[in-house]
Amino acid sequence: MGTNAPPRREPLADGPHEVYFKNLSKQKQKEVMEKNGNNHKLRVCVATCNRADYSKLAPIMFGIKAEPQFFELDVIVLGSHLIDDYGNTYRMIEQDDFDIHTRLHTIVRGEDEAAMVESVGLALVKLPDVLNRLKPDIMIVHGDRFDALALATSAALMNIRILHIEGGEVSGTIDDSIRHAITKLAHYHVCCTRSAEQHLIAMCEDHDRILLAGCPSYDKLLSAKNKDYMSIICMWLGEDVKTRDYIVALQHPVTTDIKHSIKMFELTLDALISFNKRTLVLFPNVDAGSKEMVRVMRKKGIEHHPNFRAVKHVPFDQFIQLVAHAGCMIGNSSCGVREVGAFGTPVINLGTRQTGRETGENVLHVRDADTQDKILHALQLQFGKQYPCSKIYGDGNAVPRILKFLKSIDLNEPLQKKFCFPPVKDNISQDIDHILETQSALAVDLGGTNLRVAIVSMKGEIVKKYTQLNPKTYEDRLELILKMCVEAASEALTVNCRILGVGISTGGRVNPREGIVLHSTKLIQEWSSVDLRTPISDALHLPVWVDNDGNCAALAERKFGHGKGIENFVTLITGTDGPECLCGSQGCIEAYASGIALQREAKRLHDEDLLLVEGMSMKKEEVVSAAHLIQAAKLGNTKADSILRTAGTALGLGVVNILHTVNPSLVILSGVLASHYVNAVKEVINRQALSSVKTVDVVVSNLADPALLGAASLVLDYTTRRIY
Repeated sequence: MGTNAPPRREPLADGPHEVYFKNLSKQKQKEVMEKNGNNHKLRVCVATCNRADYSKLAPIMFGIKAEPQFFELDVIVLGSHLIDDYGNTYRMIEQDDFDIHTRLHTIVRGEDEAAMVESVGLALVKLPDVLNRLKPDIMIVHGDRFDALALATSAALMNIRILHIEGGEVSGTIDDSIRHAITKLAHYHVCCTRSAEQHLIAMCEDHDRILLAGCPSYDKLLSAKNKDYMSIICMWLGEDVKTRDYIVALQHPVTTDIKHSIKMFELTLDALISFNKRTLVLFPNVDAGSKEMVRVMRKKGIEHHPNFRAVKHVPFDQFIQLVAHAGCMIGNSSCGVREVGAFGTPVINLGTRQTGRETGENVLHVRDADTQDKILHALQLQFGKQYPCSKIYGDGNAVPRILKFLKSIDLNEPLQKKFCFPPVKDNISQDIDHILETQSALAVDLGGTNLRVAIVSMKGEIVKKYTQLNPKTYEDRLELILKMCVEAASEALTVNCRILGVGISTGGRVNPREGIVLHSTKLIQEWSSVDLRTPISDALHLPVWVDNDGNCAALAERKFGHGKGIENFVTLITGTDGPECLCGSQGCIEAYASGIALQREAKRLHDEDLLLVEGMSMKKEEVVSAAHLIQAAKLGNTKADSILRTAGTALGLGVVNILHTVNPSLVILSGVLASHYVNAVKEVINRQALSSVKTVDVVVSNLADPALLGAASLVLDYTTRRIY
């Protein structure tokens, strides 16, 4: 274990959390306080059993402590916090400046199944006296540990309200049974994912007492900005270690199959020795089988091996930096499938201990880790990769939601739980005061002239839009994209939107799988071989999708427009920002029908003094555009009308070729020129298409911002399919 003391944590700083609080409904809080007694602060007891649950509870404790006008906080410490072999981790609670009201030694040593049962019994004997003295209004219990079961049992039998954190999740071991048992004892529930919420509803819990908040630890993870992370890496792994060039290993026993889990741990260590990378190994937790796992470590000389650093505990703030910059994390800890996804660090999840957990794409599962070669191969596949950041388990704003939830609790309501038996209510998560957080996307449109960012709701409503001139250089453009996205993501809180990801629409050729612009149009200069996914995902801790603007327009029609429910359709963009022919050939449709082409023809007529007719006027400094050509044609300019007819015919011939090639059931013309072309296209189809496709309908898009809506659909379709 390192000799340096962990840094002291500071309370939640002003920022998005404070903005959120300022937008809370004060009337609801006032009504509840009047019912509870105006001068009565909510007395909250937080009980923590080990280093893992403290990382989830600490952000809530800081939030409670920061609002003394509403809350009184009592802290109970028990379990492995108080054992030297597990790092005496109660010290980090003291260093975080929390007053520990009671320390309870509840662990019966032995690290086997009987010792776990005896530890629960010992806690049940000691807790009643403490709770009688404290008389809390509510006890906060976390997770699925046997210690937590003793806490929930004691509180329930003593008529103390219980708030359970992380209910409804599935992990595939005895922990599931313990977690669900605590759910049945708890009066209120804070869950981290939508599927966990649905599990709680299916378990007949009252929907009005379930809060979908996200994981509290993500409030710390997503705000972690430690520029001096190299000093942390050097302190724990040595001076010669580089970022992305080391491994963090954290493996616990599986209490339902101890013998196999010990064998799997032995194979893991053998694979890590063979892989020959610097590795930080954390000691296992206090579950049955941990003593045997420690023996395996010592038998293999891990504590003295030059490539390994074996430690009992790493302070959470430092652990965040270690996993964020690791080349890989390996083991079976829930941290690997939950928190580490926030950084896109590759993870190898071994065995069955986390079976059923929702995971990001950064997790590689090795369910049957029964050979050294299999684990070694997984290391070779994962080590050094970088994945998009995942926010499956939270968006960094769990604590404000939880505090708001606590303030809404009416202590005069009956304590007796009510179970909502089937049929299960089929509705989405609701926040207190019945404020619905709208699941939304950040949409980015890289046009030739303007750079636009918008918050787009699931229904296709543009909640807020930001527009700036698109910079000419690569560096300025990327800097502006990041700045606008960060501002929009922050603003989303104030308009009650939960951002699920970022979708980007850009001209040119795109590799959507890698999030890279391969080659852009001439209108967007210095925009080739550009990785858009990585910098934006790193800055926002959100998944990012990138696609061509034409594809985005089609996706927008499929989700929000005429293409909804249509199996096969084609979308053609006729925007004023359309590119000149980039291929160098003659006779392309874009050379006749794009906005740039019409602008060129309008300027030619104007230069020859053949554009303006009666009823038209132009200022001296005004730039000639395609709109002037259209206006002139409407006012009887035969030359302008002829140019538009030629353009419409060119587009129509292109549509005919598409009809003959792919046989769609619908053609959608999108963009500002669409309404001027639709009749010409229909005429060409009627005149020159095969009879079998003449009946195909051609319509004008009714979407105002197809590029933004299409970029948003990249996010909304994918994230909701994964179940956020």
